[in-house]
Amino acid sequence: MKRVALLVVLLALAACGRGETRPGASDISGVMPALSFTMTRANDGAAVTADSYRGKAVVLYFGYTHCPDECPTTLANLAKALHELGPRANDVRVLFVSVDPQRDTLPILKAYVSTFASQIDGLRGTDDQIAALARRYRVLYSVTPASAGQDSQVMHSDSTFFFDPSGHARLVATSTGNAKAITGDIKRLFGS
Repeated sequence: MKRVALLVVLLALAACGRGETRPGASDISGVMPALSFTMTRANDGAAVTADSYRGKAVVLYFGYTHCPDECPTTLANLAKALHELGPRANDVRVLFVSVDPQRDTLPILKAYVSTFASQIDGLRGTDDQIAALARRYRVLYSVTPASAGQDSQVMHSDSTFFFDPSGHARLVATSTGNAKAITGDIKRLFGS
């Protein structure tokens, strides 16, 4: 039931954009705020902000390393799109924001993202930093810690956000299954 309610909310949010650009994606130019955050990058342990990525096209995705299906599939699809970009992929960063920082330590997050593509940065923040960024883009997630006889339960939306090199929100996609379409979406962030 939670997944159905979440799907309804996500579809409603996607419909709030300025128009359908392709199936599963909506133009959110002028609707969502510019990229803004402060977190720690797992790849090198550096404190980073949105300004650290100015000049790069940014793809933002929330997830966690213990995710059995959606997260690795999304990151693999994004890695394929990056590969299709060729040398232009160096002008792109995929930001994988962990919603499960208690289990996703910096070394675990670094090892996880490095299996997909060098342009993917794992970001880890405090509970407040993650919540603030999720609220900014209306991303839903919840983490229920493990208890006696019950593993940790994590739920998160599967929206992927695209920002141009100036940090302006341009697109939200609810599916990354079509790498060619994602490659086209990224190219449009550069105006090409």
